[in-house]
Amino acid sequence: MATDQGKTLNELEEEIYSWQMDVTGFGLEGQQKLKQATVMISRCGGLGGVVAYELAAAGIGRLVLAHAGNIKPSDLNRQLLMTRQAMGTSRMDSIVTRLRDLNPDLEILPIRENVSEANVNEMVSQVDVVVDAAPLFEERYAMNQAAVRFRKPLVECAMFELEGQLTVIEPGQTPCLRCLYPEPPASWKRRFPVFGAVSGSLGCMAAMEVIKLVSGLGKPLRGQLLSMDLRDPAFRRFRIRRDPACPVCRHLACGSDPSESAVLK
Repeated sequence: MATDQGKTLNELEEEIYSWQMDVTGFGLEGQQKLKQATVMISRCGGLGGVVAYELAAAGIGRLVLAHAGNIKPSDLNRQLLMTRQAMGTSRMDSIVTRLRDLNPDLEILPIRENVSEANVNEMVSQVDVVVDAAPLFEERYAMNQAAVRFRKPLVECAMFELEGQLTVIEPGQTPCLRCLYPEPPASWKRRFPVFGAVSGSLGCMAAMEVIKLVSGLGKPLRGQLLSMDLRDPAFRRFRIRRDPACPVCRHLACGSDPSESAVLK
């Protein structure tokens, strides 16, 4: 899964990650795969920021991070890579500082923009796994399309109030985001109710899906949707199916570029 960059663990890293290397089925080989891997995360706020932090703590080698704008007061209830002291300054500066405080060996490519059709291909083409933590369907569709184009697994996660959903999209094998949401839900708005503890919980699970994809540990949520509701705590898992009419999957099946679909332009 990981891109071989010739990286091996040094003595300090073996000590830092010794506890997780004791996990059955992971070991030194799994840790080296993490160090060799590159992961893209779109939006490093309440959800994506926790994914980035957990991956940095786990010893991922390189992160490509996309997030625009400056820190606002309303970020602080959930965006744990932002600080009150840094209010009004670049979100990305705060993200990079906090991640490097945790893991100075982490390579970071900071993109001070949100994902768009103009920049998504360059980002997705250079990574091993994509994580979608964006709130807007325009960004999510762009990442889905690029993930299919470059055959990259996509960890798709979203939350609302006390609920969260998580799945792994494997192009050519599982439903894609367009299969699940052919059109953006009419009721969806940019601002939505959220507790940081909910987005943080989902972010930890999404980070674990990335670790599993990169290392080969366990069974990722390919073709399955995990739904959680923390109001009256419950977790459910559903099998999801590809949409035969999905323009993205259809173009993948016939070997053409999904960007040729008029639906996606």
